[in-house]
Amino acid sequence: MVLGKDVQLGSNVIIGHNVVIYDGVSIGDNCIIQDNAVIGKQPARAKNSALPELKTLPPAKIGSGVTIGTNSIIYASAELADDVFVADLATIRERVTIGHKTIIGRGAAVENDCVIGVKCKIETNAYITAYSELEDLVFIAPGVVTTNDNYMARSKERFKHFKGVTVKKGGRIGANSTILPGKVIEQEAAVAAGSLVTKDVESQDLVAGHPARKFKSVPDDQLLKNQEA
Repeated sequence: MVLGKDVQLGSNVIIGHNVVIYDGVSIGDNCIIQDNAVIGKQPARAKNSALPELKTLPPAKIGSGVTIGTNSIIYASAELADDVFVADLATIRERVTIGHKTIIGRGAAVENDCVIGVKCKIETNAYITAYSELEDLVFIAPGVVTTNDNYMARSKERFKHFKGVTVKKGGRIGANSTILPGKVIEQEAAVAAGSLVTKDVESQDLVAGHPARKFKSVPDDQLLKNQEA
């Protein structure tokens, strides 16, 4: 284990083999940090990157009851609330906040400057692009791809238009769907597996296809108000 300066560890923290915890990181009580995890890593920047010049970021903050899986990476200035579960091989980038009891699945990537709400599920190999917001109780199925650059890395004009996706409370996105930049999945809307979302999805609509169109309304028995507590 490599432990940086001024790291704060709560009580009953279990740390596996070869874990790296960078300077100033705080970790709450009853956390599990599994083998080869890295917490508090400062981001690096390629010479031709579209990102602004990097400055040293504040340390990561990990709440109580958090599990961080094997080979996962949590960057500096990320904040994980209590009882978050991060599965093996996941990546959570800088300036990301994650609400309590949210699950980040195996191999999932949450890019920089995202806000993730409480009790969300982001499943295996999902990709949450930078500058996105997922409100509470959002479900992201395996292999979902979100995007933020309509210009696909061509022309300086793109720098004015970077915009992630927004999924409102209770929104759901099915496996292997693709969501184009800036699109909004409204409250309790659902996107069927394999869909391509090119327009905002209205509240409680179920959309499907290439491009995605309304198929029907979300069945009443699937709405949050009808779920068990």
